[in-house]
Amino acid sequence: MKISVTWLKEFIAVEADGAELAERLSFAGIEVASVEPAVPGFQKVVVGKVESVDPHPSADKLKVCKVDAGTGALLQIVCGAPNVRAGMKAPVILPGGQLPDGTAIKLTQLRGVDSSGMLCSARELQLSEEASGLMALPDDAPVGQDLHEYLGDDEVIEIEITPNRGDCLGILGVARELGALYDLPLKQGTVPAVPAAIKDSFPVQDQAPAACPVYGSRIIRGLRSDAATPLWMRERLRRAGLRLVHPVVDVTQYVMLELGQPMHAYDLKKLFGGITVRMAKQGESAKLLDGESHAFADDMVLIADQGSILGLGGIMGGLESSVQAGTTDVLLEAAYFTPAAISGRPRRTGLMTDAGYRFERGVDPTGQARALERATELILKIAGGQAGPVTLQPDPTKKSALKPILLRRARLGALLGIEIGDKEVERILTRLGFQLKADKQGWNALAPAHRFDIEIEEDLIEEVGRIHGYDHIPPLQYPARHGMDRLPEAQVDLRRLRQVLVDRGYQEVVTYSFVDAKLQKRLHGASGLALANPITAEMTEMRLGLWQGLLKALHYNLSRQQDRVRMFETGLRFTLQNDEIKQENVVAGLVSGPQYPLQWGEAQRAADFADLKGDVEALLALAGISGKLKAEKATHPALHPGQAARLSFDGIELGWMGALHPGVAQALDLSQSAYLFELLLEPLLRGRTPAFEPISRFPSIRRDLALVVAEGVSAAALLEGAREAAGSLLQDIRIFDIYRGPGIDSGRKSVALGLILQDSSRTLTDEDADAAMARVADRLRRDLGATIRD
Repeated sequence: MKISVTWLKEFIAVEADGAELAERLSFAGIEVASVEPAVPGFQKVVVGKVESVDPHPSADKLKVCKVDAGTGALLQIVCGAPNVRAGMKAPVILPGGQLPDGTAIKLTQLRGVDSSGMLCSARELQLSEEASGLMALPDDAPVGQDLHEYLGDDEVIEIEITPNRGDCLGILGVARELGALYDLPLKQGTVPAVPAAIKDSFPVQDQAPAACPVYGSRIIRGLRSDAATPLWMRERLRRAGLRLVHPVVDVTQYVMLELGQPMHAYDLKKLFGGITVRMAKQGESAKLLDGESHAFADDMVLIADQGSILGLGGIMGGLESSVQAGTTDVLLEAAYFTPAAISGRPRRTGLMTDAGYRFERGVDPTGQARALERATELILKIAGGQAGPVTLQPDPTKKSALKPILLRRARLGALLGIEIGDKEVERILTRLGFQLKADKQGWNALAPAHRFDIEIEEDLIEEVGRIHGYDHIPPLQYPARHGMDRLPEAQVDLRRLRQVLVDRGYQEVVTYSFVDAKLQKRLHGASGLALANPITAEMTEMRLGLWQGLLKALHYNLSRQQDRVRMFETGLRFTLQNDEIKQENVVAGLVSGPQYPLQWGEAQRAADFADLKGDVEALLALAGISGKLKAEKATHPALHPGQAARLSFDGIELGWMGALHPGVAQALDLSQSAYLFELLLEPLLRGRTPAFEPISRFPSIRRDLALVVAEGVSAAALLEGAREAAGSLLQDIRIFDIYRGPGIDSGRKSVALGLILQDSSRTLTDEDADAAMARVADRLRRDLGATIRD
């Protein structure tokens, strides 16, 4: 939510700038995302008046305008805006000025006609996304006045509200917080009632009181069709990030921002019979304000009349009954929908609205009449008309269900670690709107209606602590025993594992455990555990692996011209086995782009499968199993059919590595290839105890063996067979050459093995070496169809 500091100070007389207010709010537990100037940093932009508009002699879509910018002589400006007309006032950037994006404006010619400056749209000044024409200013805007000065200096604080603090989703709520922090009273705590000038009201039947306990409405007739939203309101809505729609709709949005109560306006002439608040029937549908037809489930609240569905309660109104340019009679709605009735519905329908956002977190269940009075006051000022009485369904005099909570002094001191005086406690809670009654143990506190998050004593203690200031609680040194962690010698520390990857150029990332179901199906060929209440429509399942998060991060980096990417993550993957959730710790990595940073000593080349395998073997070396790694050619939905390997050792399934499947890369809109691995962590952390082995005093013998085998024979199979056949004499074995070409039959390859033979108790003879090599050749011939190459 974006808050105008100037608007905020209309509610509380606090002498502080945006930076200080942001700091105080942050320390009080309300996260501040940013503090920005309300008007962007353009230069030499003033209020101008278009005196005349003539056709351009050489361009049909351009106009030659004479503009009074308060400089004395009229400026000639070539303009292509479709709404430019004589007599209108609009922003003018003078020669030598600068737009917010850094574009400098100079004297120039457009199609042969001199142009001295530029008439501006709101988008060009970064004041809104509106770009259909010039930004029209009110007729009373003073010509020549600097636009910064005319719009008013202000700052905008953007806050991010936690789900329990829905009361702060309005200027009034934030002002209450600052009143407690600065010990200041509210300047606008109440809203005056607007007397009814007509007796008209609209019948309402609430058939879903559990979902909608309060439904308030009011009729206003005789609105001026030519009414326009005043500049001050337009600016405040813009600074809050909302777009203009219609004066009546703008007022409902303004009241929502001010008081935190969502509202809706219907064209009264399009309503039939009476309003009915009811639960939807499965499969019912209606076209809403987004222009799309939406189907509803039976746990959703609908607002309907006798003829049609008027909207999805608490989320979005219907298109057919919406306020339009010619609307003169309206029905204002201000209802209270319970969080349980709204929660999850915006994500399921894809309708993430400001109203739904607030109702999910909770609004003041007693604030509907106040919002209707405030909206009526503003509408009558802007568009005229006559208002009927405010009606609330059901009876608003029903007693509150809130009960006092006992706050004990002893408990307060025990949890906060400091003693806070009674007067300070009473000041804080009173400023926050609590009603206090003294008790011998402390106080009985009755929470105000807008603080529906206060339920237990600890909630009250949190309120006292955060307003008193956590930064004012002195640090204390507590005695503690210190000892070294006991780590078995055979166990590998996870920090060590991470450090190996960091040393090899990787950066650690942390991604969400919730992932997109469609992409997960593509990557793993299976669906994951579905979430009952996903946080977004794109994060509906628990992840089956870590690759999806890494690929999303790769796309993010490539979109920002970071073409050399190395990332890894450790975390849990979640699978469902025998109706139980199985959680496995894994480490996954991704490599994309050049193998080395740009340099003079090494030619640029892209990382490949062998580079990835080297990184994997470095991890396995910590556990002492790199020599036992078995990589078998296999297929995986996420990996390239010819560059995918299933990894294992000693019969233990370890994981996968390979090149990303081209189809997946195309689906993710990746501009370059990537290589991935994912390994179970538990075998990597198990390790083995180092054992001493003496170095043999006797010389070793090297023998080479060139074999011709079928293309499908893997290196792992050759090495494993040679090791078993050579026995204890074999100290090391390497593949040092692979050849395909003349002299080798099609479908076969020549593989050269180098074997190092050595005994620890004697010098080997040629006969010993020949016998070992014969065993190897015979074993590979029998098991793998290998032949000795001449």
